[in-house]
Amino acid sequence: MILLRLAAWLLAAAVTFATLGPPRYRPHSDLSQGGEHALAFVLIGLAFGLAYPRSRLLVATISILMIGVLEILQLWVPGRHARLEDFVVDALAACVGFAIVALMDMVTGRLRRSTSTVQ
Repeated sequence: MILLRLAAWLLAAAVTFATLGPPRYRPHSDLSQGGEHALAFVLIGLAFGLAYPRSRLLVATISILMIGVLEILQLWVPGRHARLEDFVVDALAACVGFAIVALMDMVTGRLRRSTSTVQ
């Protein structure tokens, strides 16, 4: 569990640096800007959803708030811009990550129950 939490926080630090750091240090891919945002924040949702299973709703709420804070902080970073569209994509993508983890938990829970009743 501690490794999952460490990985989640390191990923959050990397996304924060990519968001607020100099644009020349930001990784670029063949995805569009929206695609890059979506991928990064789906991974955030997956990582934090796996790292904090007992507090998933609270962690998801805090994640969305922090995504908003990151977007607002860009107002003071030269060469960066804060856009509502980016916040919406980032927040929805993080929620997708959290939802995937919750769905995985639900499916594995049902599989465990069904195999325990068969035996």
